[in-house]
This record gives sequence, structure tokens and C-alpha cells, in this order.
Amino acid sequence: MATPRSDELRALAQRIADALPAEEVALTGSVSRGVADEVSDIEMLVVTAEHLSLKTCFEHVRAVGLTGLDTWGNPATPTRRVFGYLDGVPIETIWWYRAYAEEQIAAPTQATGDALLNAIPLKTAGALAEWQERLRDYPDELVSARCEEAAERWGGYAPAGLLTIVRPGDRLQLTEWIVDAATRVLAIVYAVNRTWQPTSKRLAARLEPLPVKPDRLAERIEQALTEQDPRAALRIITQVQIDVLQLAPSGPNVDRARRWLPEALGLL
Repeated sequence: MATPRSDELRALAQRIADALPAEEVALTGSVSRGVADEVSDIEMLVVTAEHLSLKTCFEHVRAVGLTGLDTWGNPATPTRRVFGYLDGVPIETIWWYRAYAEEQIAAPTQATGDALLNAIPLKTAGALAEWQERLRDYPDELVSARCEEAAERWGGYAPAGLLTIVRPGDRLQLTEWIVDAATRVLAIVYAVNRTWQPTSKRLAARLEPLPVKPDRLAERIEQALTEQDPRAALRIITQVQIDVLQLAPSGPNVDRARRWLPEALGLL
């Protein structure tokens, strides 16, 4: 069941979509998932027939009533990004043109796959439903590739090298390792569940429905990040890494990491 705030923001998003000259307008983010709260914004993908200039995108959202307009990201890419406010609510709009949208669906990033698979159509000519059907296909090859990519950093050098990040006064280095390791762990978990990897927001809730995962995964990641003793923190995340590798298909990086991480844990 959607939160009351999700319903409010969805209604506002529909007003915007109805007024935009676009083929497809899809609601994404926390509002599309029904979990929006008082600090949530509205995120929308707008797909037009032709490639629009950033200036034209600004004109379209200004005509709808958005104020305080701005943009972000790399302006050299085909993607247009326009931010603004309507009725005091922050609105993020991502603009693609149809041919570019097809390219993105043919070779989606994890963020694109997650956002569009969970998107809600506000205005559509049928393309969003077609894209979502294509994104539901998560083949074995993609599972293996994602797991191999995630395990790439784990090993290939002396296991004692891991001890260098628990030196006194090097907490930043340790935190960077834990965050990176946790992100790679999650990449494997989402891959083996054939799920496009979302952001790490509301992690426990996103992991809860996944059938294949290490026990207490979100809790143990949080514990590693907050544990004050450096060695204890590193032991926690290393054990999580070892546990998640048992779920991954065999491959050069995965198999190497399965040998290397237990050795490193033994040194800790």
C-alpha cells in the first residue's frame, strides 16, 4: 500500500505529465514505489519524438508552472536534465528522445533497469510497457558478468595487504573499502536474484523480498559501517563477502576471491 505522501506526489506528477508535449512520461523513484515521505521529490522520465535542446526543455517545464529551474549532470550527453519546483515540491525531469531511449533499453545500466522496471506510466503510447517487458529478461550471462565484475577487486595480491587499511588514523581508507565491498556484495545479491540493482536507499526494505541473500545482510553491512574497532569492522564485512560468494556462479574472479578472502580473514 502506497504512503499518503506517495499518492499526493503522484497526483502532482500526473498534472505535470498531462501538460508536457511528450510521447512517454514515466514516474520513477520513491513515488513510483509507493514509499515517498516528506523529504521525497518527484522523479520523471520524459521521452519526446525528437531530440530537444536544453533550452526547449526549460521552456516546456516553465510553461507547466515549474519555478527555480536548474540543471545538473554532463550537458554534452544526449540526456537533458531539468530541475524545478511546483507547489513547493522539488521535481527532477530526465529528458530522452525516442531513438536514444531505445538505445538505453538495448544496453541498460543497472540504474536505468531498476528505474524503468518500477516506473509508472503517466502518459504513454505503449512504449514503457514494452521496455519493461524487455527489462524483465535477466539472462545467465548477465548474472555471471555482474558477479565477475563485483569480485574483481577481491584478491590477486597478498592477503596481508588488507591489513594496511586498519592502521591507526586511516579510518577513511577503511570506510572506503567497506563501502566499496558492500556495494559489490549488493551487486552480487541483486544479480543472483536477477534484479536490476537500485540505489542503497531503504536497503533493508529492498533486500527483504529477495529470496537469495546472506542472513541479516542489511544489518551486518550497517554493523560494519558503525563498528568502532577497525579490525572488527573489517572482519564483519569480509565475512559478508565470503558468504555472498557462495551464492555466485563460478568464474575466474569469483573463484579467486573465494580463496583469497578466507585467507585475509584468518589474518584479521
